[in-house]
Amino acid sequence: MGLLTFKGGIHPNDGKSLAKDKAIVEVLPEGDLVFPLSQHIGAPAAPIVKVGDQVLKGQKIAEAGGFVSAPVYSSVSGKVKAIAPYFTPTGGKVSSIIIENDGTYTEAERLNTRSLDLITKEEILNLISEAGIVGMGGAGFPTRVKLSPKEPEKIEYVIANCAECEPYITADYRRMLENPEELVEGMRVILKLFDNAKGIFAVEDNKPDCIAKLEQLTSGEPRMEVVRLMTKYPQGGERQLIYAVTKRAINSSMLPADVGCVVDNVETIIHIYDAVVNGRPCIDRVVTVSGDGIAEPGNFKVPLGINQQELIKAAGGLKGSPEKVISGGPMMGFAMFTLDVPVTKTSSSILCLTKDEVAMYEPSACINCGRCIDACPSRLIPSRLADYAERHDETAFEKEFGVECMECGSCSYVCPAKRQLKQAISSMRKTVLANRKKK
Repeated sequence: MGLLTFKGGIHPNDGKSLAKDKAIVEVLPEGDLVFPLSQHIGAPAAPIVKVGDQVLKGQKIAEAGGFVSAPVYSSVSGKVKAIAPYFTPTGGKVSSIIIENDGTYTEAERLNTRSLDLITKEEILNLISEAGIVGMGGAGFPTRVKLSPKEPEKIEYVIANCAECEPYITADYRRMLENPEELVEGMRVILKLFDNAKGIFAVEDNKPDCIAKLEQLTSGEPRMEVVRLMTKYPQGGERQLIYAVTKRAINSSMLPADVGCVVDNVETIIHIYDAVVNGRPCIDRVVTVSGDGIAEPGNFKVPLGINQQELIKAAGGLKGSPEKVISGGPMMGFAMFTLDVPVTKTSSSILCLTKDEVAMYEPSACINCGRCIDACPSRLIPSRLADYAERHDETAFEKEFGVECMECGSCSYVCPAKRQLKQAISSMRKTVLANRKKK
């Protein structure tokens, strides 16, 4: 069978060689830890501790603020120092719980769980909700909500997003190599929720070692399969992944469940296993620290709330004076103006680059070459949408399906005129969606 893929996409330099062969290293925090109450899509969590309280590692410190929300747990033991606004990796300030680490890591009681053979579907969903698990690939959508479609019997595929198509990031790759059993058992947990579904591990073909491990572990499993994807960006995009695996298309007004699919990334599935089988809440994650501005790029398992400056220190510190620091990948991540921010549930990577290549070029006029159209995975006309965005023509932007843009940046990458197409489209798309909510 040929490699599975989608139409469009690009092949940027992946930069993964800097960190892909570096085993995961655990890092303990040195200073205070900061826990933003908004680490997910939906309502912020509500604090259930106050300044001066002593807390334990794994103790809940904030309740979910609604059904589409997620609780927050302390990843260390110590004293609540403050509850105040603090910068997040995306640049905004949100209310956060600041805990002074006492260095003992005294643990709270774990969540109550039962044998996977005896546990019910409702108990599984409650544990996932109670553990505070969200989409840890970057989206941050509460996992309990994603795993609770209206008609669970119509779910045919549970797709493990093992593509990790963003350049430089290798956290999921290392997880697949070092913790493949936990990934497979996490899939087994999810499959207990969907009686008619098959578990698919969708892996890009530039990870043959991961494919071999997963094939070995799923051999003889009738409800699990490993499929090979063409290595291409943005192969890990939810819509692109579903199309590549099932040839079913969805748009911005649909959910994966509308075409019988559920998609979760590697880190999320491993945390599902940890919560349901081991009773551990979501208090840590693996983060890639990479780029040519990092002395010793690598992959680090860190407690949530640790300061990102400490993480860079663990990677040997900065090399020279990087011009660009990015939270996430270079294609869809966020440029950072300070490193004094915490690692959150959605922090997959910190990149430090010695050159800001985007700022080096001055955009020029469109030459109508059509490269952006060929590259667009959403099959749009990015150059035209950017023109509408720059003229603030909201009506024309909507008529040309501008909200279908997934903001992957492929158009900007291939543009010979160096136009900032993605940035213009993204700004207008946010305006359109905000105005729709007002109606």
